[in-house]
Amino acid sequence: MVLWVMLLCTLTASLLGGFYLLGVFRRRRPDEPPLDKGTIPWLGYVLDFRKDSSEFLKRMQRKHGDIFTVLIGGHYFTFVMDPFCFGAIVKESRSKLDFRTFASKLVLRVFGYKPTEATHSITHALSMKHLMGDGLTVMTQAAMENFQKLMLFNLSSGEEKRAWQEDNLFHYCYNIVFRAGYLALYGTEPHQGADNKEKANEQDRIRSNKLFHEFRKYDSLFPRLAYAVLSPKDKIEAERLKRLFWSMLSVKKTCQKDNISGWISDQDQLLAENGVPEYMRDRFMFMLLWASQGNTGPTAFWLLLYLMKHPEAMKAVKGEVDKVSRESGQEAKPGSPPINITRDMLNQTPLLDSALEETLRLIAAPILVRAVLQDTSLKTSSGTEYTLRKGDRVALFPHISVQMNPEIHPKPHEFKYDRFVNPDGTKKDFYKNGKKLKYFNMPWGAGVSICPGRFFATAEIKQFVFLMLSHYDLELVNGEEEIPAIDVSRWGFGTMQPVHDIRFRYRLRF
Repeated sequence: MVLWVMLLCTLTASLLGGFYLLGVFRRRRPDEPPLDKGTIPWLGYVLDFRKDSSEFLKRMQRKHGDIFTVLIGGHYFTFVMDPFCFGAIVKESRSKLDFRTFASKLVLRVFGYKPTEATHSITHALSMKHLMGDGLTVMTQAAMENFQKLMLFNLSSGEEKRAWQEDNLFHYCYNIVFRAGYLALYGTEPHQGADNKEKANEQDRIRSNKLFHEFRKYDSLFPRLAYAVLSPKDKIEAERLKRLFWSMLSVKKTCQKDNISGWISDQDQLLAENGVPEYMRDRFMFMLLWASQGNTGPTAFWLLLYLMKHPEAMKAVKGEVDKVSRESGQEAKPGSPPINITRDMLNQTPLLDSALEETLRLIAAPILVRAVLQDTSLKTSSGTEYTLRKGDRVALFPHISVQMNPEIHPKPHEFKYDRFVNPDGTKKDFYKNGKKLKYFNMPWGAGVSICPGRFFATAEIKQFVFLMLSHYDLELVNGEEEIPAIDVSRWGFGTMQPVHDIRFRYRLRF
């Protein structure tokens, strides 16, 4: 009899523990945001969220207001849609809200890299050194040389005629921008003497193109890999690609290159000094490649597409580009060398800046997540005060809450190239309910987790578009073709991608 009682008690405890883990007993406390667990224990709303995160969050916002907690795959996420709360969240101390806890698990899953305590501080410090200020000037010039190597190497030889060439716009933009950034960061083929330089350049073009094609395979798997929902076949392919990149980007192979950026070489050196083994540093190199080049090419695609679909925007931005070129003593014309776009020139393009910012507003959609390490108070703009519960996660989705908010950006679905610039060239301020906003567009994140390479990424995109508008006439093959829809599976991972490519043609302007 005693044995049966013990077995019954054990079974009951197990069942209760299981129900607890499934979230059955979770109840909203009086000072917490609205709680919505869905109908499926533990899973909650995971299927709805993965199907279309944006539509799901819009639905929850309509149902619960600007702050709510939902159960997604065994975790409770509190989404904050009130932009006046963003500052308090992104500036909160790591002892309360920590982004590294969530990011470390994701990085290990998708890149095989296990971050150390030193990783973040090293990356931040060296990004400040090499991707901002004087370091950015050096990197901008390196990127420029590689853009010319990939795009304009036939100009001086006279091989490229003034005839229309056709291509897929997304593939073209992603390919060129990715490869130029990769070569600027990870180095170029070594050569001895001027006679061998062109052979080395040709090797750079061939090998960077092969790398890009493998990268696109991996990038197509990335969202499902991040959510751990790959099919068995795709899991095998993802592992193959990871191992391929660990090898291709290994520190041994990279150190044999010429013109390696200080951003890459210094990070590897400091990680080695902090005891990170070589095989793990190879994986770190792969992580840096995706972080630096996974969003720039797609962004350049959308920017060029929007310009081609809006003739008044194209005319204004192209006029600005030509003006800056002339004032620098350069002009794209027969017999002239390719335009060399410097950092100073990029600082004189308020209309191009605004068009890029507008593009990012429309298509950049990161989800910013923090782990709640201790109960934390959060006061909304309405004056209501909520408690974020220890063990939960708090998340921001600026694409809905600010970037597509009609109270902040009137007619938010329209591309307005000058939305972010005043007539005198200064930047505009933005308001909600008559109150000035600090966070009105957040393509790069915010706070301690803001993208450290955002200035270099911006420079890359602008250089590419500057060169395209300077040297080429551009048009869509079918001018009436609508802008492609976005791939909703990529919500939360940066720049969105189109569900299909679109044909365009280009030819030398002069």
